[in-house]
Amino acid sequence: MDKIVIEGGIPLKGEVVISGAKNAALPILAATILAPGVHELYSVPPLADIRTAGRLLGSLGIKFPQGPPGRSGTPGSSGQDAPLLVDSSGLEGFEAPYELVKTMRAAVLVLGPLVARQRRARVSLPGGCAIGARPINLHLKGLEAMGVKITLREGYVEADARRLNGADIYFDTITVTGTENLMMAAVLAKGTTVIKNAAMEPEVGDLARFLTAMGAQIEGIDTDVLTIHGVKELKPASYIIMADRIEAGTYMAAAAITKGEVTLLNAPMPHLTAIMGKFTEAGVRLSAEPGRITLQPGGALHGVDVRTLPYPGFPTDMQAQFMALMSLARGASVITETIFENRFMHVSELVRMGADITVSGNHAIVRGKKTLQGAPVMATDLRASASLVVAGLAAQGLTEIHRVYHLDRGYANLVEKFSGLGARIQRMPE
Repeated sequence: MDKIVIEGGIPLKGEVVISGAKNAALPILAATILAPGVHELYSVPPLADIRTAGRLLGSLGIKFPQGPPGRSGTPGSSGQDAPLLVDSSGLEGFEAPYELVKTMRAAVLVLGPLVARQRRARVSLPGGCAIGARPINLHLKGLEAMGVKITLREGYVEADARRLNGADIYFDTITVTGTENLMMAAVLAKGTTVIKNAAMEPEVGDLARFLTAMGAQIEGIDTDVLTIHGVKELKPASYIIMADRIEAGTYMAAAAITKGEVTLLNAPMPHLTAIMGKFTEAGVRLSAEPGRITLQPGGALHGVDVRTLPYPGFPTDMQAQFMALMSLARGASVITETIFENRFMHVSELVRMGADITVSGNHAIVRGKKTLQGAPVMATDLRASASLVVAGLAAQGLTEIHRVYHLDRGYANLVEKFSGLGARIQRMPE
């Protein structure tokens, strides 16, 4: 097991290229199940979750002619130069085993495409996770409305889809993976499916555009009402995965907290409105043009209130990183978490570094301090890990971050990218 050691207090400077979005790449990889043949995917990030997805697809008979996804140096992992090839011609399985689903909840995304193409699926229930329960009952309710027989047996969802018909589906609460799973099932269903109160996250729209590139008929992309007209078959597609808005926001936080001058290249500008708005409100100087955001040192940071919401609101995946930034802002800020009930586990670790944060229910009151102090800290989940890196870059002295395997799930080449910006950061064995 590795740790990351940071000597803080150095302003970041330079350019950093934002990688492809993990939360778009995972459902798009699952969607390759729907169309037999060779797909070409560009900007697939080299991440642990992507490697897990590759192992899951491989267990179903899908092949990767030029190497599996998620490994640095694999075609498709470093930009748009060469695609990741995904050959779904030999699909033969229909099961997502517990051994894989337990390490990555997004593995449940194979349920929809397996139901659509194989007309059956056996997928392990994902269970809870560190940041709170994320049940799939809305996925199953939607599939049942489409005529799928659902049985829960020995911790698995068993789906029999000999009949797969379009249906009108309304989500009581917004669900990203539920929207994605049902959209993938609906593209090969008989008739028309309407999904109301659908998630509008950009990654859902990216999946919809990939499905459209395969020949799916989807109306209302990027809105909360999706209308899918089922087609008889889909064809393989070539597609460039969108840039990661959360990675972009994390590097923005790191630049701002160190009072650095950093330019983000390949930044997904249209999807960063809420994040950029809060940074600007906090006194961060930034300039933006298509695909490029530059942050420059400015005056003192000011505390601002944040409330996490489904897109287009402020994303829950940026809450921890923004909290680290607010820990060095003048005045107080109130951060309200409305998406996940356990997403304040990073607070105790930031407090170990000298932050003044009090939690009351789903509110965190952050009173800005002049400095943070380096300390040994423990990462509890992916975005909590990122917040500790952000804090460590600004803290005085050495910060040691343990359990950094969480970072491997969502940040491509993080140590190398920060080193390229001048940070004193290294990864080493415990």
